[in-house]
Amino acid sequence: MNAIGTIDRPITHDPKKLAPMTSSTREPQSSATPAVTTIGANASRQNRTREMQLIPEALARAHMHERMREVDAERQAVRLVAARRMQRRAERVSMRARRALAMAVMH
Repeated sequence: MNAIGTIDRPITHDPKKLAPMTSSTREPQSSATPAVTTIGANASRQNRTREMQLIPEALARAHMHERMREVDAERQAVRLVAARRMQRRAERVSMRARRALAMAVMH
């Protein structure tokens, strides 16, 4: 069976066995662009492939980091609201106790 490789499932992961990059047939031979060299192309192609495969993982990690930051900020806001509520309650209780003490001293 002679199957053609895809981006997700290439025939080989070995950069030496991949097809070499060729120049376009539309360009004349003596064009201003330099000829394609494959000296560092195999290493960069392999590295680019690895980086591209890790992009979704990096995006997911960044998304989860952002969500965790949002949750932490929300938790802190809820704690602040609860603390202010308790502070107001404590102030009301303190005022009641002062009034009760003042009434006891006056009578």
